[in-house]
Amino acid sequence: MAVSSDATYSKQEETKLALKLNQMLDKLPRFCVDYFNSLEFTKQPRTKIAYARDIQVFFDYLTDASGPLQGKDIRSLTSDDLDKVTSDDISDFLRHCKVYEKEGSVKTNGERAIKRKLCSLRGFFSYYYKHERITGDPSVKVEMPKIHDNAIIRMEPNEVAELLDNVESGNKLTKNQLRFHGKLKVRDVALLTLLLGTGIRVSECVGLDINDVDFDNVRIKVIRKGGSESFVYFGDEVESALCDYMEERKHATALSGHENALFLSQQGKRLGVRSIEKLVKKYASTVTTVKHITPHKLRSTYGTNLYQESHDIYLVADVLGHKDVNTTRRHYADQVDENKRKARNIVKLRREE
Repeated sequence: MAVSSDATYSKQEETKLALKLNQMLDKLPRFCVDYFNSLEFTKQPRTKIAYARDIQVFFDYLTDASGPLQGKDIRSLTSDDLDKVTSDDISDFLRHCKVYEKEGSVKTNGERAIKRKLCSLRGFFSYYYKHERITGDPSVKVEMPKIHDNAIIRMEPNEVAELLDNVESGNKLTKNQLRFHGKLKVRDVALLTLLLGTGIRVSECVGLDINDVDFDNVRIKVIRKGGSESFVYFGDEVESALCDYMEERKHATALSGHENALFLSQQGKRLGVRSIEKLVKKYASTVTTVKHITPHKLRSTYGTNLYQESHDIYLVADVLGHKDVNTTRRHYADQVDENKRKARNIVKLRREE
């Protein structure tokens, strides 16, 4: 089924995800549709797809050769079959998910992926227990995995400067990369300067259209996680890089359906998430091979710099689009603690003579 090219990028993506979810539901037990219908207005399309994927893996496990529902056809399962699932079955499933083989390849899941799978199952079982379709909820008896925080990886100011210098000059690129550098460097400078200078998510960057750039008010309009619109303001360096690129963009030839996209590939298509990830990796490798730099690390770099300059965690949360300031606080806790340490002598208890 074709997606209308007249719709905005976000609407096109929403339609694609809705179609993908329908395809996934066609492989799940028929009764699962009720649960996903209940999520229609409370969860975003990508979240529902993640739930569907986790639940599919769960039913694959239950019906395989050693599972508690072994030999049964997944599509023919009913909610009564859920009553045969125990908390031990769920625990075994989570252990199984850490490392398993499927179609000749080894699949692995870390702590966060395992926790997400249990969250998916808890929501799933809770719905059928709440609506009295099952007699008990075994998922609540399974302990939530403990997540060990990873160190926040970000770029230092000298690394950011070197990165942008290398994008402009092509320094340290391979001969093959240099073949295309001259044609792409203005776009790449604008894209990386935008990411580093605003902290927007890679998905938000991908969704930008030409008309989303407002030079009069030095801001861009982005679609945040959750589908809400927001304005993000940019500084002089970002403005300069975007102006240079917009002049070049006027003469670029876009394929049908991609005419409004801000950032185009060599083929005239809207740049996708994977393309931007590869672009960041290419240029970041000219600066550091120790740090694994991704678009999200550029976002962390901006958030760190903004907090160090403003000392305002609420401002950082607002600019980054965090709905809960505690999310921001967790990411930048070390900066918060440093400010507390510096403030230890601000309040004087007795006047010094």
